[in-house]
Amino acid sequence: MYSKHWVCLFPQHGPGHKRERPIRLHSWQEQVVSREAERFLRGLIHSDGCRVIANDRGVKSVRYHFSNRSQDIKRLFCNSLDSLGIQWTRPSDRGNAIYRKDAVARLDQFIGPKP
Repeated sequence: MYSKHWVCLFPQHGPGHKRERPIRLHSWQEQVVSREAERFLRGLIHSDGCRVIANDRGVKSVRYHFSNRSQDIKRLFCNSLDSLGIQWTRPSDRGNAIYRKDAVARLDQFIGPKP
């Protein structure tokens, strides 16, 4: 899709690296993210995350990972997880992970494996 009006819908878009500019949502965007937290998280996982099956000492477990250099985007990701009561960890500066079985099961309800 092409339009000169994308910047009206996504005012955080701009020149340079997204990690170097502030990513702030307008109030209408915050309302959409709040109302559609599951869909928002699905989009973030599909764009900058993954669902993996790990083999821990012979025991297979599913995990979700999300990585981004933008602190603002990671904050939006974590806030959405928090709003749904999904526990997460930050194993590295760039990444977030969801390991707990109940949290992974909750994400599997609306994300699951990529098609």
